[in-house]
Amino acid sequence: MSTDHQKYSTENQSDAIRKYAEERGFELVRSYADAGKSGLRIEGREALQQLIQDVQDGTADFEVILVYDVSRWGRFQDADESAYYEYICRRANKQVEYCAEQFENDGGPVATIVKSVKRAMAGEYSRELSNKVFIGQCRLIERGFRQGGAAGFGLRRVLLDERGEVKAELKRGEHKSLQTDRVILVPGPDAEVRTVRWIYSRFLKHGRSESEIAAELNERGILTDLGRAWTRATVHQILTNEKYIGNNVYNRRSFKLKQKRVANGPEMWIRSEGAFEAIVEPKQFQKVQAIIAARNRRFSDDEMLERLTRLFQRHGYISGLVIDEADGMPSSGAYAHRFGSLIRAYSLVGFTPDRDYHYIEVNRMLRLFHGDEVERVICEITRLGGTVSRNPATDLLTINGEFTASVVVAHCRETSAGGLRWKIRFDTGLAPDITIAIRMERTNTAALDYYLLPQFEMRIKPLRLAEENGLMLDAFRFETLDFFFDMARRVPVSEVTPW
Repeated sequence: MSTDHQKYSTENQSDAIRKYAEERGFELVRSYADAGKSGLRIEGREALQQLIQDVQDGTADFEVILVYDVSRWGRFQDADESAYYEYICRRANKQVEYCAEQFENDGGPVATIVKSVKRAMAGEYSRELSNKVFIGQCRLIERGFRQGGAAGFGLRRVLLDERGEVKAELKRGEHKSLQTDRVILVPGPDAEVRTVRWIYSRFLKHGRSESEIAAELNERGILTDLGRAWTRATVHQILTNEKYIGNNVYNRRSFKLKQKRVANGPEMWIRSEGAFEAIVEPKQFQKVQAIIAARNRRFSDDEMLERLTRLFQRHGYISGLVIDEADGMPSSGAYAHRFGSLIRAYSLVGFTPDRDYHYIEVNRMLRLFHGDEVERVICEITRLGGTVSRNPATDLLTINGEFTASVVVAHCRETSAGGLRWKIRFDTGLAPDITIAIRMERTNTAALDYYLLPQFEMRIKPLRLAEENGLMLDAFRFETLDFFFDMARRVPVSEVTPW
C-alpha cells in the first residue's frame, strides 16, 4: 500500500487473504508486505523483491502465493513487467492466486485477458492519480502555499490552520499532520536575513564571486542552515532562488510516476509572485540574474573543453566537485549532458581518472547519502510518535530524551580476489548508546543492510565486516530499519543499554 488512508490497508488485505486461505484449506506460512510503498516500480519494494528472490533461489517453503488483487501485485507502468514477475513464480511451480478478484487465475484465456486489462487499468489509475495530485499541488502553489522542501537559510516554515491562522513554526524534519493545514515561508532570524542581504551586496556592489563569498562566510564562522561550511554551490543557490523575493515556484524538476527525473524549462514552472514576504529587493535579484545569465551563456563544445583543459592543468586532476566549485565554469551536469558523461569529457582533455579520483567521488556521494539517511531516521521516528533532537554539529540523535544514536555509513570495497569488505568507524568521541551502521552495496549508491550496534561494540575500532560475519553480529543485522524505529517508539533506555 502507498498510504494509510485507503481501503487497501495491510490489515484489510491480510484479513481477506486469511479468510481466502481458510476457505480453501491453505496454511499461511509466511507474509510479504510492502507497507507505505508505491507499486509503480519494484525498486524500493523490498518484500516483493525478497519474494521473487526466495522463489528463484529455491528456498521458498510454500506452494501458492496469495495476493489481494491484481493492483496489489503492482501498478507497473508497463503491464508486461507485472506479468513477468508472475511468470517467474509460475515457472518455479508457485501458483499466484488473487483473493479479491472474480476470476480463477488458472492460466485459461479468460484469466489471461482479464489480468491484462486489470494490469493496464492499474497503471492507468496511477497516471490519472498522478495528474490529479499534480493539479492539486499547482493550485496550492498558486495560492501561495509551500509544497515540501526545507525552508533554506534565512527563511522558516510556518504552519497555518484551515482559517489561515498561524499555528506554529515547523522545525527541520517536522511536517504537518492535518490535511487541512498549510505551510508558508516567513523571514527567519534577523542575523540570517542580514547575512542573505550581505551576500547579495557582496556579489553586486563588490563584484565578489560565489567562491569568494563562501570563503568570507567561513572565515566569519557563519554556518549554513544545515550547520555546515559554505561552498560555491550553497551561495549560488541563495543568489538564484526566487523564494528570497517572495515568489513561490514549483515544477522546476519532475519525477512523475518514478520513471525519470527531468529538469523542466521555465515555461513549465508553476509560480505565484509575491506569495511570501521578501527579504531581498526584486530589483537586486533581477540584477544578479542578469550577471549570472551573461556569465553562463551557452558555450560551444570547443570553449567548454578549453575551460576544462585549463582547469585540469591548474589542479592536475578534475572531478565533478572541482568543476562545480570553479568560477566561470559550466556545471559538471552541463559537461555530462553535452558529452554524454563526465568520463567522456575527461578523456577529451586527456585526463583518465585513477583509483583515488573514484574514491573522492564515492566519498562525495556517501556524504550526501548520510545526510539523507539521518533525515529519514528523524522523519520516521517522528511519524511513529517519537521525539528526536539532532546536534547540528555532530548529527548525534537523542531519541525520546532517553538514548542517543549515531548514523555511520560503511563504504563497500572490493578485494583483489573479488570479495567485498566494509570498515565501520565509530563515533567514539560521541559515545552514542546505539550506532546505526549502514553497509553500502557494491556500487556504493544504495544501502545493502543495517547493523544496530550497542556501545560496547565500539571497543573494536574500527569494526571490519565481510560478506558473512559472526553469529552475534548477524543477530543485530536487519534488511531495513523498521525494528529500530519500533524500538525507538516503545523501548525505554533501561531496556536498551544492557543489549
